[in-house]
Amino acid sequence: MKVTIEIETVPCLDDNYAYIIHHQNKNITCLIDAPEAKPIIEILDKRGWALDKIVLTHHHSDHVAGINELLKHHPSVVFGAAADVERLPNLDQKLKENDFFYLGNIKFLIMDVSGHTIGHIALYSKEMGVVFTGDSLMTLGCGRLFEGSPELMWKTLIKFTQLPPDTLIYSGHEYGEKNASFAISIDPNNEKLRKRFSSIKELRSKNIPTVPSTIKNELETNPFLRAGNSEIKKLLNMTQYEDQKVFAELRDRRNDF
Repeated sequence: MKVTIEIETVPCLDDNYAYIIHHQNKNITCLIDAPEAKPIIEILDKRGWALDKIVLTHHHSDHVAGINELLKHHPSVVFGAAADVERLPNLDQKLKENDFFYLGNIKFLIMDVSGHTIGHIALYSKEMGVVFTGDSLMTLGCGRLFEGSPELMWKTLIKFTQLPPDTLIYSGHEYGEKNASFAISIDPNNEKLRKRFSSIKELRSKNIPTVPSTIKNELETNPFLRAGNSEIKKLLNMTQYEDQKVFAELRDRRNDF
């Protein structure tokens, strides 16, 4: 029997995304992050789906603020990082790196992707060919380092580069156009980046999300994943620097962009 999985991208707040994943065969549904309840409940009601599980990628309020209202309408099992349990809403089940989260017979590997925050998790499904990255890896960018060091975030990004190239990346914010502008400022002669920037501008002019991306696209055009690339180092006059130092420079420049 063919397994059919649907992913609904739910715009929330100013620029957040939540994701509803529905397993048609099993008629079960999970949610990745809960920035606010109303738009999530609207889609669940429209599709006639109950909500069975909620996974929180990290503790920031724009990823968890909708949880209490959601639970009033859809009593669900709440999952989150064991490493950040004291800052997350009350968890029913705690997750750590290399655990598995299941939606029916679909398995997600839990990745520790600390850097944006300590205890941040991502969920990778080999079967579906998707990774839900929260605020770690994003379209043409990565999360701001509120807690982790550049060295820690660079290790996190390296984890993502090891996923299959066609893996779809579902990240937690719509930063595509701003990130693309920054990437062009760093790597102006990258033809694939230039084409991608045009595509992203067209998508955003129609209010279409720039997610999902792919690992392949990010390896070719995301300057943060390319901090070890000799051309990027040359453009930054950092040819003699370690990769993580180049990443730190890129992150500082993006903060000020």
